[in-house]
Amino acid sequence: MANEVRRAALASSVGNAIEFYDFLIYGTASAVAFNRLFFPGSDPRVGTLLAFATFGAGFLARPLGGAVIGHFGDLLGRKAMLVLTLTATGTCTTLIGLLPGYASIGVWAPLLLVVLRVVQGFFLGGEQGGAALMAVEHAPTGRAGWYGSWTFLGSPLGLVLATGAFAAATAVSGSEFLRWGWRLPFLASVLLVAVGLYVRLGLAESPVFQRVPRQGRSRMPVVEVLRGSWHRVLLGAGVNIGFNAFIFVLATFALSYGTTSLGLPRSTLLDASLAGGIAQAVAVLAFARLSDRLGRLPVMLGGAVFLAAFAFPLFSLLDTRQPALVAVALVVGYAGSAAIFAPMPAYYAELFDSRVRYSGISVSYQVGSVLGGGLSPFVAAALLGAAGGRAWPVALYLVGLAGVSAACLLGLGEPAAGRPGASVGAPAARPATP
Repeated sequence: MANEVRRAALASSVGNAIEFYDFLIYGTASAVAFNRLFFPGSDPRVGTLLAFATFGAGFLARPLGGAVIGHFGDLLGRKAMLVLTLTATGTCTTLIGLLPGYASIGVWAPLLLVVLRVVQGFFLGGEQGGAALMAVEHAPTGRAGWYGSWTFLGSPLGLVLATGAFAAATAVSGSEFLRWGWRLPFLASVLLVAVGLYVRLGLAESPVFQRVPRQGRSRMPVVEVLRGSWHRVLLGAGVNIGFNAFIFVLATFALSYGTTSLGLPRSTLLDASLAGGIAQAVAVLAFARLSDRLGRLPVMLGGAVFLAAFAFPLFSLLDTRQPALVAVALVVGYAGSAAIFAPMPAYYAELFDSRVRYSGISVSYQVGSVLGGGLSPFVAAALLGAAGGRAWPVALYLVGLAGVSAACLLGLGEPAAGRPGASVGAPAARPATP
């Protein structure tokens, strides 16, 4: 049993690392390459806005993907959907790495880029919820936070892989980076997906899902969860808004701001992001364990407060242009944000009944991702331009969305299954209509 629990957590972590790698290399490429390769006729700042707009396009498909894949995950099982999402997302990533640029095929280049990005976002919309459930629903009583965090542990690991891949591609290609070097991280996704499929295909189905009798499964899980738990879906989305805005400003916009506005070397920012990813991985495990002992709510509220408190210091440190202080900004930002991030897999699973849990967690989390992470690089770039290159409006934007997360956490409170010693594996029951 213990081995199966660890195997489920590892499979969720590995798969999510690969999915996040796929998504982040796109965001990194948007910041450092796509503005020149796919929008070459634009002013550099406008080109960056357009590149971040295609980054956001993928997020728009995520709630739909979460609803569709969550529907079949509640009907057919978690495992099959996770194999599908991993394969499809990895395929899109590889195809992006093979796309010719604007100089070769004209307007078809950005159009194909957007199409692949939207398809990728659709399948990623069903990945994170299912991966979280596989880990949480295998977890023993009182350890859902710990094992659930292994899912999102994949995110900083994916950040490390993505940043490392771009750093290696930059070193290998040198002055040829914009010609062919940027493609290497995308093509490397093939190997990572092969590893992920090997791990996931050997995993048993969720025991909680198996305990739901076939005749007891919802025929329309999305309809049921929206009808019976709509308030939890909306407030859950709000919880994710502040975190996603902060983390994608940190992971993508900060790269563009640092290289374009501050004139910092790309390597300085990539190295700092790499250190930040490692720091976040350690912090994820620490905060997840704390949430099992204290409950999800106090830990996540502390994380929301950190997001608001660190927004202005983040840009003050970046603006020094000192490599050591830039590294401090990113390391502290990534590590501190883990307080709200680490308990999320368990927290979202505990909000919804097992009959509709895949649908509920996927829709709620992904709506927050769109409104937070999907829009944040574009909004941040627009605010920076409107303020004449000054970053204070971006910091104020992050403070406001962190406030949304805190308010929604207070509105939801502590789920009964999230209290110390409780379990998410209880027999399913229909959620009450509020």
